[in-house]
Amino acid sequence: MTSSLNLWLIPVLPLAGAAINGFLGKKFSRTAVSVVGLFFSGAAFAWALSVAARVSFPHDPELFAHWIRSGGFTVDFAFYLDQLSLVMLLVVTGVGFLIHFYSVGYMWDDPSYYRFFTYLNLFMFFMLTLVLASNYLMMFIGWEGVGLASYLLIGFWFTKDSAASAGKKAFIVNRVGDFGFLIGIFLIIQHFGSLDFTKVFAQVAPLAPETAGAGFLTAIGILLMVGACGKSAQIPLYVWLPDAMEGPTPVSALIHAATMVTAGVYMVSRSHLIFERAPMALMVVAVIGTLTALFAATIGIVQTDIKKVLAYSTVSQLGYMFMACGVGAFSAGIFHLMTHAFFKGLLFLGAGSVIHAVGGEQDMRKMGGLGSYILWTAITMGIATLAIAGIPPFAGFWSKDEILWKAYQANWIYWLIGVITAFITSFYMFRLFFMTFLGDYRGIQVDAHGHARAADGHDGHGHGEPHESPMVMLVPLMILAVLSIVGGLVGIGNRFEHFLEPVFGSGAVAEAAGEAASSAKEYLLMGVSVTVAVLGFILAYVLYVIKPYLPQKIADGLNGFYTTVLNKYYVDELYARLFVKPLIDGSTSILWQGIDRKVIDDTVNNAADGARTISDNARHMQSGNLRSYAGWIAAGSAVVIAFMIWMGVR
Repeated sequence: MTSSLNLWLIPVLPLAGAAINGFLGKKFSRTAVSVVGLFFSGAAFAWALSVAARVSFPHDPELFAHWIRSGGFTVDFAFYLDQLSLVMLLVVTGVGFLIHFYSVGYMWDDPSYYRFFTYLNLFMFFMLTLVLASNYLMMFIGWEGVGLASYLLIGFWFTKDSAASAGKKAFIVNRVGDFGFLIGIFLIIQHFGSLDFTKVFAQVAPLAPETAGAGFLTAIGILLMVGACGKSAQIPLYVWLPDAMEGPTPVSALIHAATMVTAGVYMVSRSHLIFERAPMALMVVAVIGTLTALFAATIGIVQTDIKKVLAYSTVSQLGYMFMACGVGAFSAGIFHLMTHAFFKGLLFLGAGSVIHAVGGEQDMRKMGGLGSYILWTAITMGIATLAIAGIPPFAGFWSKDEILWKAYQANWIYWLIGVITAFITSFYMFRLFFMTFLGDYRGIQVDAHGHARAADGHDGHGHGEPHESPMVMLVPLMILAVLSIVGGLVGIGNRFEHFLEPVFGSGAVAEAAGEAASSAKEYLLMGVSVTVAVLGFILAYVLYVIKPYLPQKIADGLNGFYTTVLNKYYVDELYARLFVKPLIDGSTSILWQGIDRKVIDDTVNNAADGARTISDNARHMQSGNLRSYAGWIAAGSAVVIAFMIWMGVR
């Protein structure tokens, strides 16, 4: 038995912060709200670091409370720590605390300041519950909790229709995926009689892979993947994440870059034994991840909203993680999850600093030349751009190269699509950087007399020149920039993979899929991935710095295809036509006419009419005639006697 680490303190601390600010925050000053929010999130990070320093593996699950007891089926409220959950624990608490810190400056003037920090702390509680869960039911509680918290945070500015709609869209789309996850949990109970990770995986480990066809492990794996598709925004359930950019920028960084959207990757990785014995389900993970990576990257090329570019980039990078899991390289997927938290968190927070500098503008076409105004933001975002593009020695290079290498070992088609995606990623990210920080400023300018005028000569009402963010916002950018530089070095010599080896084992599916390739081939493929990243940089530089008139000419030449990509392949419109309109719109909608009026209303109305008819007939029994009453008593007695005789005969 190992000593107790009091793991329960890590999720409970942010819950305490959420409760204090939630119930009392309206009476607090902004400073007091900030202290509460930062103290409890920072304390969770500090305790996680303490746990990391003291833990010895293997570590026994820590029981917090007995939960469900029904016959032989038991579920405990217990926390489980191994190498995988430790990595997730440090990412969630570390990056989460930096985002809390950044939010003090970004949200300071918001009238609902206390409510924002309440939701942030609540989100961390549920995410940490998900990560530390010792069984699928606890994981599902955390899973649903982060869905609730994301709904509250995405729709934080609920008086704005677009924000309210985005919150509802995220909530509903995630419920579709959660339904699949829930059915998968039911199948796990049916076949293994437990939801505890250690008990389920102990029964799964001796099973042979389902090579003959689709068995119950394949069904469980695909249903779990459906849940992961919803939470981690994979095809076809990715549509909620770009709209979720309607929330405050710190929300985008916390939920849609560093933590919540990686929950699906974590769940698939945690369930790796099930997927490894269900090759068909594993192939579904690989195919969906690969297609999502390429599909979302193509949409990111033409977006002009700085946060929308990053949103589709997140969808694409999540696709990379699923590709890694699908070829059995779970360690590589978690490695990219970690480095992605660093550079994508930095990109979103940097985008927030840009938006703050230009008075709320998000259209990159109205930016440009900001490098001379907000130098520190430009430097840190430049580092993050190099990292996500896969330029060595930045963090993204190491994790992305590891994924591409494992993908090549499994199937060269995955590798080829991954390389094409890497080129597109480099192009649209350097496009974002050049449009934002280089060239001439295209937004609102201030003349010598202090009058605001638009850069194109039209009158406008501005806020003055772009200005750098306060240090409370810049410090998190600098820390994440350092992590985006050095964070990938833990992968040198396969140290990160060796650290996770007790969880995932050494016999990865990707290694068993083909012959071991030579080191020379690995370095050659590494050179290819770096080359395409550099080519993406060169193309973006030519189009948006040297010849900035060319992109419009190319768009005009492509015409219909460009319009299709600009409109995100009309997927949202297709979903609206197939699902939204038939369900909730119009006089023939299923929900209104079919369910609300025909089922619910008619059930209530008919029940009332039936009760009225029965009571009307029954009241005639109260005639006041004694002979009538005696007759009813005799009839009732006869019925009772007949029933007793009939039961006796049986």
